[in-house]
Amino acid sequence: MDHELTTPRLNLRPVRASDLAALHAHWTLPDVRRFLFDGAALSLAEVADVVSASERDFAAAGHGLWIVRERDRAALAGTAGLRPLDDLGLEVVYSLAPEVWGRGYATEAARAVVEHALGDLGLPEVLAEVDAGNTASAAVLERLGMTPFATVPGELGPLIRYRRTR
Repeated sequence: MDHELTTPRLNLRPVRASDLAALHAHWTLPDVRRFLFDGAALSLAEVADVVSASERDFAAAGHGLWIVRERDRAALAGTAGLRPLDDLGLEVVYSLAPEVWGRGYATEAARAVVEHALGDLGLPEVLAEVDAGNTASAAVLERLGMTPFATVPGELGPLIRYRRTR
């Protein structure tokens, strides 16, 4: 199984080692990492660990991290994926390059991932966790039909947890 996902405007394919430099450049942009990784800039080695973990997760369970590209462009538009949220289950995560903000790509890519999780993978629910101040991301989750269920302390302030069930 190739694990590729498509939407009307986007192609999503699993990350691979050859994406390391592009992912590192993307995730270290200040506007991108503001709400990712608690604002820390990941090292190249840390990004390589994320890619390796994603490759293992795809091989074992059919999920991980996808590269998001616009259908008519080769440039990286962002990332979307599923990763463990503590011991609660899998959470949907996403990031977009600032030059494509405001086009609805976060919702479109995250919807493809959530539908893959609830449909193809048969998960009973998908979770998400958002910094309380990240109103744009909270709006994406609400457009996906996710509802808040808890507020927990985070390293940089409160985090709101969301869920969507089948």
